[in-house]
Amino acid sequence: MTDASRQLAELKGVAASIPNQRILISALGIQEAKDSSAIENIVTTHDELFRESSNSSEVANPAAKEVLRYRQALQVGYDLVRRDGLITNNHILQIQAKLEENSAGFRRVPGTTLKDGAGHVVYTPPQDATRVITLMTELEAFINAPRTERMDPLVRMAVMHHRFESIHPFYDGNGRTGRILNVLFLVKEGLLDIPVLYMSRHIVQTKGEYYRLLLAVREQGAWEEWVTYMLTAVTESAREAIAMVVAIREAMLEVKHQVRSGFKFYSQDLINNLFAHPYTKIQFVENDLGVSRITATKYLDALAEAGILAKTKVGRSSFYINVRLVGILADSAHTER
Repeated sequence: MTDASRQLAELKGVAASIPNQRILISALGIQEAKDSSAIENIVTTHDELFRESSNSSEVANPAAKEVLRYRQALQVGYDLVRRDGLITNNHILQIQAKLEENSAGFRRVPGTTLKDGAGHVVYTPPQDATRVITLMTELEAFINAPRTERMDPLVRMAVMHHRFESIHPFYDGNGRTGRILNVLFLVKEGLLDIPVLYMSRHIVQTKGEYYRLLLAVREQGAWEEWVTYMLTAVTESAREAIAMVVAIREAMLEVKHQVRSGFKFYSQDLINNLFAHPYTKIQFVENDLGVSRITATKYLDALAEAGILAKTKVGRSSFYINVRLVGILADSAHTER
């Protein structure tokens, strides 16, 4: 418990050292979307994701589009929590609607039974629509209850996650919605300022254990083992996030120094653009800096010629890749504990 809380506090402080929070939300949000979707066997690459996030009409990878909807759903949830200081059922419905691009709402027909790798039924969620509503109403009250000394917020998060996944309230998207709720709960509780703690990679790497422990609570009431697993996920994920944020901060400082010392067109807005968009485009620089297309093109081409960016063309679109940032994200994706 202490280690998880300490790592979260350090992550909160490190994240605050980067003034433009949009950079971290964008970069780490893509990372989480990729890992969370991988748990559901929706697999894509960083390259596909970065191109899709740049709104290229020439690229239409269905998996990448689905992963990016996860990031959009996370942003929807974060905006709602920041506005209201709560996580309500209405908020959860909006998150899932963005994730799945539909407004089907809570299940009104029996839920899908959950099976193991051999096809055996291991769990059947509540089947009655009225029961689903009742359980979600109870969960809403649990999520938004005032803090008490009886249950630490991190333990409450672990219990919340298990209860949500057991209710399985939606026709689809339950796993991804549940993982979004984890980090939003930490923001609501003030343990983080922005959603930069993502446990999906830990779950991907320990997928068998994750599902075993979910079932052990249902069948044996093994809450202690489940909570320990979730606290470990928080601790390990926070350490990874701290390392990534520090690496991004150092890369920003390095690029800032290169651009400021080598080009007259240096501005902090330009640096922010390059790190908010791993694959930036002329249009993005136009919009963010308020310059003409000719000027934006001149800036980006000059940075590419200097090796600060890598220029590539896909169809009719030119992308300017922040090599340092993409390298950080890619290295993190392949890091093994």
